[in-house]
Amino acid sequence: MAWAVLLAGLAWWSARTDEPTVREQRTIEQAAPVVSAAVGQLVAALDGTAWAMTPSRVERGCRVTPVSTGAELTRGIDVLVAEGGERELLSQVTEALPARWRAGVRDAAEGPLLRADAGEFVLVEGESTSPGRVRLEVLTGCRPTDAGSGDRLRGNPPEPALRAALQALGRPVPEHSDEVAAPCPGGAKAWTQRVAAGAGPASLSALAPLAAGAVVVDTPEAYAYRRGTDLIVADATGDQLYLAFSTGCAD
Repeated sequence: MAWAVLLAGLAWWSARTDEPTVREQRTIEQAAPVVSAAVGQLVAALDGTAWAMTPSRVERGCRVTPVSTGAELTRGIDVLVAEGGERELLSQVTEALPARWRAGVRDAAEGPLLRADAGEFVLVEGESTSPGRVRLEVLTGCRPTDAGSGDRLRGNPPEPALRAALQALGRPVPEHSDEVAAPCPGGAKAWTQRVAAGAGPASLSALAPLAAGAVVVDTPEAYAYRRGTDLIVADATGDQLYLAFSTGCAD
């Protein structure tokens, strides 16, 4: 009896104090802060580039075990680079990440791939999605979940710089925008404010007077520039024109 009580006590203590040994021992809610911190690390590594955080995605219905379902949380950052500079960008990010992440870039048939381990079984991936475009993602894998997760905010009107860009392109200024935030390694907050600016062709050259020479990317389908420490990105790649205003982690 004494041995059984001792084993039960040790099991109770271990369940509450030991580090997790498999991904399924941490829920989506417990992994969310790790994901946000990883996004902040990536933003800090992207200083000087044209980037924008994308809204969180929670995909439900995956199998945690054969008898229970869960969800996977994914957060992303889209980056614009000069065509042909995709691998250089991934290498730059790799070198700036913490050593404990064991980040690396390898060449695959589909192009260069970045892989890193942000801890708590959170995976970081990076790849070129098309010439001149790189997507970085932070993924939890399938986890148990009790509620919705993510840090997508809604309700604030567009920032003045974003409003000016919309007006220069002849697009209406919405009352609200989508916002995504992440904690920077130094304690500040990085965030992106994103709006859909309607379908149809757009002449992004209308943004040149606002850029005042601080242009980061200038192609027929994408235009990015800085206003002080802030970054404005216009992306007309798809059927919808998107504009994003971002503040990064640089001092």
